[in-house]
Amino acid sequence: MDDVTIARALHVLAVVHWIGGVAMVTAVILPALRRRGEAAERLALFEAVEGRFGGQAKVSTLLAGASGFYMTWRMDAWDRFLDPGLWWMHAMVAVWAIFTVVLFAAEPLILHRWFRDRAALDPEGTFALVQRFHWVLLAASLIAVAGAVLGAHGMLY
Repeated sequence: MDDVTIARALHVLAVVHWIGGVAMVTAVILPALRRRGEAAERLALFEAVEGRFGGQAKVSTLLAGASGFYMTWRMDAWDRFLDPGLWWMHAMVAVWAIFTVVLFAAEPLILHRWFRDRAALDPEGTFALVQRFHWVLLAASLIAVAGAVLGAHGMLY
């Protein structure tokens, strides 16, 4: 087994954990929370779950980014980013970049406070907005994953 194969395995494991967690939050946890009673209880539970997963997602996104960069460097595959037929390469990087900015900058600096303040005024609307945002991110992530798998096996070119 060579180093690129190990990097690819780590990359896939990181993406499965990260995007799988996003799917769980989006399709299971947020809908369940929206059906719970008190807004304060929902907020506390959401922050507990999201906080626990957020730390894990940071590790997964770092591992996905590092392994993806390593594979691109090791295989000298930079020219793939110049080929529009390999759009899925751009999609992977774009999804990774969005999540990295959200997890490491936007959430701790802006979104956490914004969510608490807005949820105090309009808990239903805030949870609905957060859920829609999660669905958009999940859809983009799944398109990137499907494109990467199909593209890596020559199905999109």
